[in-house]
Amino acid sequence: MSIRASLPDADSLLSVAVLEDDALLREDILIPGLREFGFRVSGAGTAGELYRLMLQQAFDLVVLDLGLPDESGLSVVTYLRSLFAGLGIVVLTGNRGRSDHARALHGGADAFLRKPTDPEILALTLRNLAQRLRTAHISVTTPSQAWRLQSDGWCLLAPDGTVMVLTSLERCLMRCLDAQRGQAIERETLVSALEAATGDFDLHRLEMLIHRLRRKAARISSDRTPALPLLSSRGMGYLLAD
Repeated sequence: MSIRASLPDADSLLSVAVLEDDALLREDILIPGLREFGFRVSGAGTAGELYRLMLQQAFDLVVLDLGLPDESGLSVVTYLRSLFAGLGIVVLTGNRGRSDHARALHGGADAFLRKPTDPEILALTLRNLAQRLRTAHISVTTPSQAWRLQSDGWCLLAPDGTVMVLTSLERCLMRCLDAQRGQAIERETLVSALEAATGDFDLHRLEMLIHRLRRKAARISSDRTPALPLLSSRGMGYLLAD
């Protein structure tokens, strides 16, 4: 299974995950405040709760506090950004220092707001961010009969020519699978490759990454485009079929 994010759609409510360990602030101020401005909002009190929440539904945006009980908020930012190039990430903190601000932005946050945060300011920040994240599919002129990985590994080309931009983790995974196309690769081998690229990876995160990549590819598939042939091999691992 995989953590999920979605590309903002102009015709649907924006879905926001709020990660804040202060239950009073989360449940009585942030969540109802954002709902009042038309967002679909879910809350979590720990990084673990957020990850479980993201296994169940896709989000357009994440609002998170840096001070968390189970994991550094900065590491959450870095992890989410490694998975989702198009996820909007807004950081909240009561710390007045410049270092957290700089580190959060360097780690992949899109915006940084200080507590106490006015729900209206937060809502406007999220809407402006979502507007910037809306993108159109890019097409290439020469269609193919198979999904193809571009030579630099950063884009996956669907058979109808649609381009799917990959995150750094997706790129690493797809390069491993594409190098041995048609052959199953053990899960442990894939984890080792991803761990070498990120410094921290495990089987659970591999499953999340695989599922998320399949869902991402499914969103650009059509009747004329076969599904991404990223298959599970029972008792072995995963393979990219021809």
